[in-house]
Amino acid sequence: MLNVSEGVPKNSSVERPLVAAHRVRIDCAYDGSLFSGWAAQPHLVTVQGVLESALELILRSPHRVVVAGRTDAGVHAEAQTVHCDLTEADWDRLKGRTGDDDPAPALARRLQGALRRCLYDAEEHLGLPKNLAGILQGAIQVHSVSEVPFEFDARFSATGRRYVYRIADGSANGVNPLHRTYTWAVTEPLDCRQLNEAATQLLGLRDFLSFCKPREGATTIRELRELSFSRNDSGIIEVRVVADAFCHHMVRSLVGALVLYGTGRRDAAWLRERIENPGREASLTLAPPHALALAEIYYPHPELYGTQAERARSRREESELT
Repeated sequence: MLNVSEGVPKNSSVERPLVAAHRVRIDCAYDGSLFSGWAAQPHLVTVQGVLESALELILRSPHRVVVAGRTDAGVHAEAQTVHCDLTEADWDRLKGRTGDDDPAPALARRLQGALRRCLYDAEEHLGLPKNLAGILQGAIQVHSVSEVPFEFDARFSATGRRYVYRIADGSANGVNPLHRTYTWAVTEPLDCRQLNEAATQLLGLRDFLSFCKPREGATTIRELRELSFSRNDSGIIEVRVVADAFCHHMVRSLVGALVLYGTGRRDAAWLRERIENPGREASLTLAPPHALALAEIYYPHPELYGTQAERARSRREESELT
C-alpha cells in the first residue's frame, strides 16, 4: 500500500485543527540513496510518501506529516523530525484491544512493521530486479514517537539544523568501496586548515543568494553558525554545517564552492566576490547529494515552541543585515 500519487503538502500551522486531539513527534532516520527526496511527489518513491503510507496502514486514514528539513534526492538523514496530528479515534486505536497500550510507543512499534511492508511496495514500484529484493528494508528507521503540545511544529519550532558532508580526497586511484556510497571522491588532496580559513568568511547572518537555488517568495537570508572541515580517524574529511535554516541546495553549494577553491580551480577573489555580492551564477557547482546527511535538529525548551515558531515564520529582510 504505497501512496505515490500525492503532491507536496502545504506548510502547517501551529493552530490546532478542529478534528485533531493529539500531536505526535516522530524522530527517524533514513538512507536516501534510492528515494526521490523527502517531499511527496506524483508517481515517485519518496521518504514522506512511504512514511505517510505506513501511517495510513496503521490508522486506516490518510495523515499528513510536517518535516523539520526537506532533503533532496539521494540525501540522507541521521536524525530527522516530523510531527503529525491524530484524532481521538486514532489515539484509541493505538491503545490496542485491551486499551492498556501507551499510544505513542505503540505507534513507534507498529510503524516498524508497516514500514517493512511499504518499503517492499516501494521496491516493486521502482521495478528493482529480483536479486535486489529487500534492498530498501531498513532504509527508514523510526527512533521514537512522543506526544507533544500543539505549539510544537517540527519545521518552525526548530532553532537550527546540522548537516554533515563527507569527502574522500586525494582519491586519484579510487575511493574505498566501503566509503563510496556516502562520500564524495575528490581526486586532489585538500587542506582542511586552508578551507577553514576560507569558510570563516561565510559565517554569520548574510544573504546566501550566491549559494542556493531560491524558491519563489522565500528569503535567502540565513544565519550560518558553523562551517568547518576536519579529518576523521579513517582519513575522511567531515564538513559540519550548522545554520538556523537552509535554502534549497545551500549546503551542497557551499561545499562545492569551497572544494573548487581548495583544489585551485577558483581563487580567493572569486570566492570573496560571491560572498560580498550575492547573486545567481550560471556555473553554480553543487557537491553530489549522496555524501550529505542531515545530522541533528535543534529545538528550544517546550515552553518556547510556539514563540520560536512565530519567530521563524517572519520573513527576513535585507535591513537585518545592516
